[in-house]
Amino acid sequence: MSNREKRGKVWLAVSGLVKSSRGEWLVVKKRYGGLKGQWSLPAGFVDEGETADEAVIREVKEETGISCQVKGLLGLRTGVIHGEISDNMMVFLLEPNGEGGVIHQETELYDACYMAPEMLLQEKDASILLKYLIKENESCLKPGIDGLNPGDQFGYTAYKLFL
Repeated sequence: MSNREKRGKVWLAVSGLVKSSRGEWLVVKKRYGGLKGQWSLPAGFVDEGETADEAVIREVKEETGISCQVKGLLGLRTGVIHGEISDNMMVFLLEPNGEGGVIHQETELYDACYMAPEMLLQEKDASILLKYLIKENESCLKPGIDGLNPGDQFGYTAYKLFL
């Protein structure tokens, strides 16, 4: 079964805007998919048994070697592919744990690096989402709220709000 079949017709992905202490953004250049050859944010799909915020930390680490913590949710990108696949991606703001070097995952990426947002705006190969995020501010940031229990009857093993 392919990954596409396994995901079915409703997809949930995550991407992370990681900002260095110098204000540079962590970007990747994918080897596959619709963003092949374009600079974009590290991203991937949420796996079974993990929350979206856990998934974005895992994906950034897998793709770039950078470990991070979530600062909050920036927003949601949602669309429909070929009139049938609901494609949803949550965009998180992340902060790196320390100033470690970037090591890109060679099977999935051509490159990964920190780049100044001003430089990214000049890049012809920067994704639409990336250019839009650069022009926006973070006033819409929703911090995570943890430690809540909506009731034992639901059986949640993880429960977080980003409101």
